[in-house]
Amino acid sequence: MKRSLGVVLIALAATLPSPAHAADASFDSAAVIAKARALNEAVRLGDAASLWAQFDDRMRKAMGGDVSKFEATLEQITAQTGRLEECITEDVGLRGEFWIYRGICRYSKAPQPLVTQYAFSAFGKVAGFFVKPDVKLHDTQFLEYQTKAALQLPFFGPWRVFWGGRTLEQNYHAATRDQRFAYDLVAVRDSMDHSGSGRLNADYYAFGMPIVAPASGKVTEATDGIADNAPGQLNPKQPAGNHVMLDLGGGEYALLAHLKKGTVRVKKGLTVAAGDTLGLCGNSGNTSQPHLHFHLQNGPTLFAADGLPAAFTDYVANGKPVDRGEPVRGEIIERKRELVERKP
Repeated sequence: MKRSLGVVLIALAATLPSPAHAADASFDSAAVIAKARALNEAVRLGDAASLWAQFDDRMRKAMGGDVSKFEATLEQITAQTGRLEECITEDVGLRGEFWIYRGICRYSKAPQPLVTQYAFSAFGKVAGFFVKPDVKLHDTQFLEYQTKAALQLPFFGPWRVFWGGRTLEQNYHAATRDQRFAYDLVAVRDSMDHSGSGRLNADYYAFGMPIVAPASGKVTEATDGIADNAPGQLNPKQPAGNHVMLDLGGGEYALLAHLKKGTVRVKKGLTVAAGDTLGLCGNSGNTSQPHLHFHLQNGPTLFAADGLPAAFTDYVANGKPVDRGEPVRGEIIERKRELVERKP
């Protein structure tokens, strides 16, 4: 069983836009492979400028709109995966009007080959890029499960769903038993998750933000004292980092992970109410940048239970009210009542 709660942040991706033009006839499969191999060499060398030069406008916006910010992100990826050594297999194909290159590649720090994928727009620009494990969806019996607890979002203000949803494209966690329906969430301001270079935890808006109980429950586990990583560094020996596990009743347990060292405010056995502060968001555990990992499971023990769908109530997703739903990758979400209260 995988125990990698935070490695999820190694991926880069921009949602593919609807193409407005037919693909350039001269940009065929041979050209796709040639360009992808040149990009792989830039990845191997850590050459952010060369990669940036090939990104289309949407991809650049998704990467922060500045090559220096993308350079910091690429450094984080390399710190986790190591250097790209070779691609074992390569495939290309058309998806709609986009050429997709998918390479299975070896990286120096990765225990198994990783998928390196590029999506090329009509004129050969990069519209999507990610590096991730080659995994399959975990087969679960809980696809039709209905969340019993009336879950509220465990934070205040707008946060982006970095990973969330039921497919691997939406959610890297979906390959694992306990994290089948997990979320990774980052605080945002003007759609950005950090300011400055992104090399310091303090650059990230999530770092130090209050994390609250999503429903009333009893604390079954509370861990503190684990140091926060520098962005790009990992702690795989303590994957959940500082964390809290809550028994919400009805066989549902909520994990809130990667909290800031020294900020966990609850102890095992304590009963909490929805909205009570559990700790502050941090960067502890197997995580490359400050964020909150949240999931529901049907038992109290880390890595030894089945993940359950976690439907939240009374929130706003991309500006639209949701009475009850499961947020998905890319959505900006916040509490509905909080949004109403902030309006002038």
